[in-house]
Amino acid sequence: MKDKKIKLLLIITVIALTTGCTQSLKDSNKKVVTNPETGQNLTKNILCQPTNKDVIKKYEENKIDIKKLPKCTEYQVTSGGYEGLWTSLFVKPLAFIILFITKYVSSAGLALIITSIGLRLILYPVTRKTALQSELIKKAQPELDKLEKKYKDKTDTESIMKKSNEMTMIYRKYNINPVSGCIYAFIQLPLFFAFLEAINRVPLLFEENFLNLQLGTTPYIGLINNGNWLYLLLLGLVGVTTYYSFTLNATTSQSENNPMKNMSNMMTIMIVVMGAFMPAALCIYWIATNLFTIIQNLIVKRSKMVNGKA
Repeated sequence: MKDKKIKLLLIITVIALTTGCTQSLKDSNKKVVTNPETGQNLTKNILCQPTNKDVIKKYEENKIDIKKLPKCTEYQVTSGGYEGLWTSLFVKPLAFIILFITKYVSSAGLALIITSIGLRLILYPVTRKTALQSELIKKAQPELDKLEKKYKDKTDTESIMKKSNEMTMIYRKYNINPVSGCIYAFIQLPLFFAFLEAINRVPLLFEENFLNLQLGTTPYIGLINNGNWLYLLLLGLVGVTTYYSFTLNATTSQSENNPMKNMSNMMTIMIVVMGAFMPAALCIYWIATNLFTIIQNLIVKRSKMVNGKA
């Protein structure tokens, strides 16, 4: 478990160091420029032209030549040239897919949901293995618990080696591959950051009003400044879907005294708090992804494939 946490931390660190491509638009006093209508922070290095007159005015006032940018409806992966490995390989292709689908569904918000689900369908064969591993670990958990009790407080080299060998035998018995359990994190985190970048840098996305939600506005601003209670509902859906997603992915008992359950609860609270300060579009992406994960795990849980065979 500790090794997995270390790996996850390293993944987050690497991604954090290779992202940060979004640049906030600032005025001559170095203050972040916001949309007067929605309160959202505007992005300096947008990928295509905005269409909202108030937004266009803000960019012109701060000497950003948006005429050099392509229209969002004409955006291509190669638009703007090479901008580094992360942007060129992840952010721009994702932005292009969302904008391409928008042409046919006439809604950037709906295109965002379709893209989210579409990518998860493509990755389903991979993420299914992670869900399957969770179910297999649950089956093996009683034996793993006995192993922990057997070698409790035994820290000598011989005991550690024996424990390791016996754990390996249990893993083989249930066909558990610990590496497969990390696949979900490897996929989910880069996608999360790529969607965040695309949302912040595509005006067609962050300008749109979808289901009476301004996609570029954070739930905090939408609720506090604009008094739109739908943002509170949005955060509620983030919390509920995240909680059930964690619950179905849990590999151990979810009893009240289980520290893993407490950790899942804390993670859910943290994600909801973070969601309050993220664009509404990203919250919608997160909800769509969670719903897909929940359905996927329910299918795996009820499938006859959960019999020790991957």
